[in-house]
Amino acid sequence: MSYQVLARKWRPRSFPQMVGQEHVLRALINALDNDRLHHAFLFTGTRGVGKTSVARILAKSINCERGMSSSPCGECSACREIDEGRFVDLIEVDAASRTKVEDTRELLENVQYAPSRGRYKVYLIDEVHMLSGHSFNALLKTLEEPPPHVKFLLATTDPKKLPVTILSRCLQFNLKRLPLELIRDHLTHILTEEGVETETGALAELARAADGSMRDALSLLDQAIAYGGGRVGLAEVQEMLGTIDRNRVTRLLHALAEGDAERLLAGVAELAEQSPDFAGVLEALNALLHRLALTQQVPAAVDDSLGDREALLELATQLTPEQVQLYYQIGIIGRRDLPLAPEPRSGFEMVLLRMLAFRPTASRDAVPPPPSAHAPQPQATVREPSPAEPAAHAASPEAEPVAAPVAEPQPPAAVAEPSSAPHTAVTSEVQDEAGPLASPTPLDGAGAWAELVAKLPLTGMTRQLAEHTALRSHTGERVELTMDPGFENLYNPKWEQGLAQALEMYYGHAIKLTIQSGEVQPAGATPQQLRQEQEVERQQQAEQSISNDPTLQAILEHFDGEVEPGSVRPTE
Repeated sequence: MSYQVLARKWRPRSFPQMVGQEHVLRALINALDNDRLHHAFLFTGTRGVGKTSVARILAKSINCERGMSSSPCGECSACREIDEGRFVDLIEVDAASRTKVEDTRELLENVQYAPSRGRYKVYLIDEVHMLSGHSFNALLKTLEEPPPHVKFLLATTDPKKLPVTILSRCLQFNLKRLPLELIRDHLTHILTEEGVETETGALAELARAADGSMRDALSLLDQAIAYGGGRVGLAEVQEMLGTIDRNRVTRLLHALAEGDAERLLAGVAELAEQSPDFAGVLEALNALLHRLALTQQVPAAVDDSLGDREALLELATQLTPEQVQLYYQIGIIGRRDLPLAPEPRSGFEMVLLRMLAFRPTASRDAVPPPPSAHAPQPQATVREPSPAEPAAHAASPEAEPVAAPVAEPQPPAAVAEPSSAPHTAVTSEVQDEAGPLASPTPLDGAGAWAELVAKLPLTGMTRQLAEHTALRSHTGERVELTMDPGFENLYNPKWEQGLAQALEMYYGHAIKLTIQSGEVQPAGATPQQLRQEQEVERQQQAEQSISNDPTLQAILEHFDGEVEPGSVRPTE
C-alpha cells in the first residue's frame, strides 16, 4: 500500500476529533441534535484550519444511514463513501476552476432532482469567493430558497470578496487560527501514535512555523520526519526551517544584560558564519523578550516547551521590566526598518547597539554597571554641621565611616527625609544621598518595610517579591514577611534567597528570612499597597483642590460648564 501523508491520514472524521474551533462545533452539534439545521452554511478562515473538514463531517452527519445526528457512525456505506470522497450526493466544487456563469448554471440544473443515495444532496463549494459576479447572481435565488432536500456548504479564505447578498443568505462561521500550544500538543499525540521519536522544542518550532494552520503543521511534520531519517530532532528541524539555535539568541540577551558590547558583536559574528536571515534572528529575539516579560510579570504563564524556562528565570533577575519593554520596542521598530539598512547584518548590529545605548531613565531597578579598576571612586565630602550638633564632632577626622556596602544613588525624589538620630559628619557622597545603610534598631511601623525596600539594591523579580510582601516581625537576626495572597505566584526560593542576601548586606550580619502566605493586615501593608494608597490619596487631594479653586468655579459658572470626570491628574 502506498504511503498516505499525515495531513490526509489524520484528517478528522468526526466532531470530537476536531482540534480547536469549539465555538463552531458547539453550534453545529446543537443544530443537528435539535433538528434545527439551516439550508446554507458559510465557513471562513485562513488555510488549514478545518473548513473543508467541518463541512465533510456535517455532510456525513446528515446522511448517515443510522440517522441524522452529531455523531455519525463512520461505518455505514454513506459514511465510508464520504470519507473516501466518492459519495454521489456530496458534490464538491472548486470555485477557483469553475468561475464562469455557465459552470454555475450547469451545477444548479440538477438541484431540483432528489438525492440518489443519501437523505440530502449536499453542494460543497470551496473558495467560493472566486466565483464571478454573474455566477453569484445565478446562485442567489437557489441559495435563498433551495428544495428541502438540498444543503449548501460554502468555504472561503477571503469572505470580504463575497457579495452582501450571499452573506445574508448563509449562517456564517469563522474558524480561528489555531494557537501554537494546541498545534504542538496535537503533533505530540500524532508522533506518539506513530511511534516516532522527538526532542523537546522540535515540535514547538514546527508549530510556530505552521502559523496557525494544522494542515501546514502536518505537512512540515512529514518533511521533518523524512529530513531526520525517522525521528524529529531539534537541530534537524531548525536546519530544515532555516531557523537559528535559540541558545545563541539567549546569549545575545545575556550580553545585553551585562552591557558587554564586545561579547555582543562577537555573538553576531558567530551567527554570521551560518549566513542566517537576520530578520528571522531579530524576530526570535523579540519573541524571547516577549517570553521574558511574561516571566517577570506572571511566571506561571511561561511553560518549558522550548526548554528555556530556567534561562528565562535567570534573565528575569538580570534585566528590569523597564529594560525588557524598551528592548522589545526597539526590536519591533528595528524589524520594520531592517530592509532600509545597507545590509542585514549591519542593520541587526545597529538594533543591538541601540538597545545597549539606551536605558530607561530614573529606573530605580537599574542594574549598576560592573566596577572597573580605572573608574573614579566617590570622594568623601564634609557636610556642614547643623546647629544642634557640636562643631568639633562635625570636623573630627577620627569619625568612622559606615562599614556597609554602598547603595546605588537614587533620584532626589526617592530620597527619604533625614532622621534626627546623630550620625557621622564625614560620609561618602553616595551614602549621603541614599541614606544610612545600617539601622541599629529593628523595623517597626506600617511604612518601615516600604522605606527599607526602596533603599535595597534589588532588581527584577527579587524586587517584585519584596514589593508584594509585608513585615510580620523583626527581631534581631530574624525577619518574617507575609506574602500578599493575590501575588503568591511571584514566590520563588531563588528570589527569596536574593532578598535575604540584600538584607544581610544592609545590616552587616546574617539574616534568617521567612516568607509565609496569609492575609496582609492594614497596619502592615505591602510597599505596593502603600504606594497605591498614596496615589489614591494624591488623586483625591487633586480633585478636592480643583473643586475648591475659586477661579475655576467662576469660569464653570459663567459658561455653565463642568469638569470632565477622570480628567483631573495630580502634578508630579
